[in-house]
Amino acid sequence: MTFGGLNTMWIIVLFDLPTDTPKARKEYTQFRKHLLDDGYTMMQYSVYMRHSASDENALVHTKRVKLALPPDGEVRIIKITDKQFGNIDVFYGKRRKSIESPPLQLQFF
Repeated sequence: MTFGGLNTMWIIVLFDLPTDTPKARKEYTQFRKHLLDDGYTMMQYSVYMRHSASDENALVHTKRVKLALPPDGEVRIIKITDKQFGNIDVFYGKRRKSIESPPLQLQFF
């Protein structure tokens, strides 16, 4: 899809950050909050995505992620086009059955 002659794309951030100390957990939380504040949504655990209107806009958001990097751990950024994003295969395991809702009132037989 094009937007004003520009290619729109998706930015996908994958990260593996330590959470073994209170300081590391705080840095993890701050990094995740930064992603959410910058318009990313959770795709899976430690995988966040956002739409970008152009390559230039994607570069701006990539730089923001880079500035927010915690000192430890690993962060990867993938940029893909709308078409590539639309071709992602998603597979689900067995769906969990929802538990039955309790009755609204007692029933006597």
